[in-house]
Amino acid sequence: MLNEERIKLMTKMASYEANEGKRNMTIGNYFRGDYISVQVIKSILHGTIAFFIVFALFVFYDLEVLMADIYKMDLLDLGKTVMIYYIVFVVLYAVISYVVYAYRYAKARKSLKIYYNNLKKLAYLYDKESKRYE
Repeated sequence: MLNEERIKLMTKMASYEANEGKRNMTIGNYFRGDYISVQVIKSILHGTIAFFIVFALFVFYDLEVLMADIYKMDLLDLGKTVMIYYIVFVVLYAVISYVVYAYRYAKARKSLKIYYNNLKKLAYLYDKESKRYE
């Protein structure tokens, strides 16, 4: 006999598994600290690449002025300034990444908790159905 409640629950769970469930289950395989630290490290790496690409574009944009003034510049001061901007950028980017990935982890865990509760409910419905026919 078909149980309408069980069918609705299985459809809802299958939809979850096919869409956001895949990503949430991979997130759920990590401990909180591990997931966030891996994502923040990846973000720092990508932020570093982005910073140096933007810096290179800035240098190439003003290359003529830079080449004309290179002997008048204090290169050590320029290096310090670039490093300060880099450190500020990376720290800010890491903090934002931490907040974003902590939120994603919490959201995924909450969603997975609902999914596992639905699995328990489905198992209960199957047990209830099988005991009724014994």
